[in-house]
Amino acid sequence: MRILLTNDDGIHAPGLWALYACFSQNHDVVVIAPDRERSAVSHGITLNVPLRAIEMTVGNGYSGYAVDGKPADCVKLGLTEILDEQPDVVVSGINPGANVGISINYSGTVAAAREAALFGLPALAVSINGYDIAGYDDAAAYAEKLARQICENRLPFGALLNVNIPNVPMQRIKGARITRQGMDRLSKGYYEKRIDPRNRPYHWLGSDSRIFGKDLTIDGDALCNDYISITPLQCDMTDYETFRRLDHIVAL
Repeated sequence: MRILLTNDDGIHAPGLWALYACFSQNHDVVVIAPDRERSAVSHGITLNVPLRAIEMTVGNGYSGYAVDGKPADCVKLGLTEILDEQPDVVVSGINPGANVGISINYSGTVAAAREAALFGLPALAVSINGYDIAGYDDAAAYAEKLARQICENRLPFGALLNVNIPNVPMQRIKGARITRQGMDRLSKGYYEKRIDPRNRPYHWLGSDSRIFGKDLTIDGDALCNDYISITPLQCDMTDYETFRRLDHIVAL
């Protein structure tokens, strides 16, 4: 397979190169990633300044393209300008920290995969539930297996898979669940007001602890109960239930 790898943590992120080390054993792999961390930029793209893509080698001897833009920029630029051939699959990650529930809306990791889906390509966003990651190798191996499966069994146009993996040894993972995006029991966050050295106020975004339950059909619940959560997402954001309800309400 031809694989495009990207992320939102930047070209030096260990999760990205764990994917490369795994995929490059049997596949043709190109890395196109932001030149620095771009977490929580969602699906933003660069409009008012030029984009630059520089081919570079990272410390472990791997090479890729560093783009001074956002994750969606990396995919869009890669597919339209950098690559000679379209990839078979686009994989975004591996992100330290889960992308479940309302966090999906802010995630640059998910947005990169969504951009690929807009091009009609199979795409995965892959995250691990934690920041103190013992190792990425098992998660990378699972992502490679899933990438082969979605290449053989194509997703519908505009669909992508959001994959979240527990931060535990693989032998402790109970299985994989197809889940839906959770919309409840999640913190909305808060801002802590502080004063800078010049006595001017500023605000720093924080987050309350998330509370998850036992409903294994919900992404965060499944993940926190040591299941791999696989949530199919779609680029079409139309609310079809409301669409049907509004049809007779707004009729002239």
